[in-house]
Amino acid sequence: MRRIGDQHAVSSSASSPSAREDTPDDGDTSMSGSARTSSDPRDTLQGKHHHHSAQKIHVVLERRRSAGHANQQGRQAARIRRLVLNTAFAGLYLLAIGVFYLMGLVELFVLKVATAMIGVSFSVFYLSFATGLNLKTRTQNLRIPLTLSAIGIMLTIGYIAPVTQILLTPFLFLTMAFVMHRVSPKEMLWMSLAVLGAYALVVFAHFRERGDTQLLMLECALLLALALTLPSFAMLAGRVQRLHSALFQANRKIRDIEQDAQRDALLGCYNRRYIVAALEQQKRMADETGAPLCLAVIDLDHFKRVNDEAGHLGGDEVLRSFAGIAERNVRQRDIFGRYGGEEFLLVLPETSLLAALNIAERIRAQVEQHEWSAKLQNRVTVSIGLTQHIPGESVLDLFSRTDTAMYMAKQGGRNQVVVEEPAGDAALT
Repeated sequence: MRRIGDQHAVSSSASSPSAREDTPDDGDTSMSGSARTSSDPRDTLQGKHHHHSAQKIHVVLERRRSAGHANQQGRQAARIRRLVLNTAFAGLYLLAIGVFYLMGLVELFVLKVATAMIGVSFSVFYLSFATGLNLKTRTQNLRIPLTLSAIGIMLTIGYIAPVTQILLTPFLFLTMAFVMHRVSPKEMLWMSLAVLGAYALVVFAHFRERGDTQLLMLECALLLALALTLPSFAMLAGRVQRLHSALFQANRKIRDIEQDAQRDALLGCYNRRYIVAALEQQKRMADETGAPLCLAVIDLDHFKRVNDEAGHLGGDEVLRSFAGIAERNVRQRDIFGRYGGEEFLLVLPETSLLAALNIAERIRAQVEQHEWSAKLQNRVTVSIGLTQHIPGESVLDLFSRTDTAMYMAKQGGRNQVVVEEPAGDAALT
């Protein structure tokens, strides 16, 4: 094994026997005066248990509220992106009308009206999503109002300039296809009937105003074509929606399977397969970019004694609690997982040795100060070995050096962090 620097130990006062005897237990110092004078110790333990449970419930509720708020923001952002995509389709419609204007088929007034209507529609829906007004409606995505708005614009332009009805059929089906996987077949059928009724009114208005029989025949032919195809399209939308739902369910199952393959079934943190693969990936990235990479091996002290005192179920609960403590004290880019038994790995990408030491020491201190089960006669502590990747070394060598540092923490009295410092610029300062 390649050794670059001397071993550096960071020990806590709890690792000294005399310090442990002189320092009162954390549970005693955290009790109120009334709890200390209680005649029945079980009342005190019960009160602490209820208080701790209430804190846990409060934390869980806060996390759920935060997650719900983040999810809502993500959905609103997705709705705005879909609105922009809809507007891009409207831009194609405007482009076609612009070509008609250049060909002399429509007046500039028609192009201005179409642009204004699309701009107003976009502004109204964008403000609804940006301010959250859509959240007060039953259908928060506003898909049906968006679709009806687009169709209304096309029918209005078709009424002003009949020649633009050439664009009605392709852009109508494009608009309805955009929502067909989200709108029920019944709603799609009602929209189709509404479109047919609205277009029939346009045909009637044109004939009443102009009395042009040729235009009437052309518009009636288009109305007939829409009457034959729109209901079939609505029925097809139901099949597409069922296929979309099945695909969504299949994708969700695949994601769940992938998550299960990455997570430890008991603790919920990453499992050995994932953490080792992540370490290899981060090692390659560190070699390519030159960014610092640190690795910590964390082992629970006297875990056999924990199982003897609390039972195997109690031991499992200790492991779960420790995993939760560790995950709360690492950063988002750090990778924490169970290597096996009571041994865990913490991969710290783009992290200097000093910063990694601060994280490891914080985890050690939090474990020592945690209020563990009353069944445990001794406090739960951890021994941590920490080192920094040396460019070019293998994952096996990196793990071996870190594991050796962890065993030195064990031999040095446990409940401490031992760091192996690389030589040169990477050394701990």
